Amino acid sequence: MEVKTILSNEENANIIKNMYPLYLHDLSEFYGNLPNEYGIYETEPIKTLAEQYDVQNIWFQKPDELFPFIIMVDGKPAGFDLVSTGKYAPKEMDYYLYESFLLRPYRGKDIGSIAAKQVFDRFLGKWGLHVAPNGTNPRAESFWRKTVGAYTRNNFQEKQCETFDGFRRVFTFNNKEQ
Repeated sequence: MEVKTILSNEENANIIKNMYPLYLHDLSEFYGNLPNEYGIYETEPIKTLAEQYDVQNIWFQKPDELFPFIIMVDGKPAGFDLVSTGKYAPKEMDYYLYESFLLRPYRGKDIGSIAAKQVFDRFLGKWGLHVAPNGTNPRAESFWRKTVGAYTRNNFQEKQCETFDGFRRVFTFNNKEQ
């Protein structure tokens, strides 16, 4: 099985945009989000999935600050990792794994860990990522504890705190000092 992370662009942005509604649906289990009156997982009055595509456009228009990666497995899209930096990352961090998603058939096979490590290796500095508050999504907590722990040889911090996205469990590490 070959796992590759590919930096997306406007030409293949549709791959991430196609998976994004599935990601939001998965998150609703942990955050309790409900679809809007049009059946779309967005708080804005977005009526169609085509309109929701436009919400994601910023990820493909800021190539020096936003890095949308497609996770490919044996040449097929399996998920995505969205990395931010600069004004799109928290002040105390150089890079932030803003979103991470793996389609269900690919979960539990170490693909997410391999992809995350590939993405982390592309950028050296202070990293952060967050998951749902303590105990809300134990599978994600366990996954990131194991993945970041293995990547950093357990040289990372984990805490519950307020973030730009509400109260979350945050993982931080610095891969520049490894």
